Amino acid sequence: MERIVTIIDGMNTAIGRATIWLLLLSVLVSAGNALARKFLSIGSNAFLELQWYLVGTMIVLGAAWVLRENAHVRIEIFSASFPPPLRKWIELLGHSLMLLPFAGAMVVLSWPFFVRSWAQNEASLNYGGLLVWPMRGIIVLGFVLLLLQAISQIYHAICSFAQD
Repeated sequence: MERIVTIIDGMNTAIGRATIWLLLLSVLVSAGNALARKFLSIGSNAFLELQWYLVGTMIVLGAAWVLRENAHVRIEIFSASFPPPLRKWIELLGHSLMLLPFAGAMVVLSWPFFVRSWAQNEASLNYGGLLVWPMRGIIVLGFVLLLLQAISQIYHAICSFAQD
């Protein structure tokens, strides 16, 4: 199991670090589109949608890495005063009872939307817009990565109890 968790952690770290660059690419696309509209009087719905696709991809594929790095938003008003063993239990139960089922449900529920969209070669309703199915696939992939990272985090939490 240790080997599998190491692979999951490494894969999500690599994907997360790679997705950071999508934000820069999104800014460049946005600036290029704005400049083209201002000085050349041309624009493209595809560029506008591409910006959203890039930012969305960064967020969805980077979520597992954020969880891995423990950099996600927490509400620590109460838990900061809890003793470390209780915080470990909250972490383990939260990942096991909330994150794992949520990520699993999202994989199961988003998969049919991706398959149907791909089979239909679904495109945006906007004139000159992009294909929709690649982004639907990114959503499925993002939740698969989050599900795997949840399993890894549960493993790490269990191991932390064994170390104490």
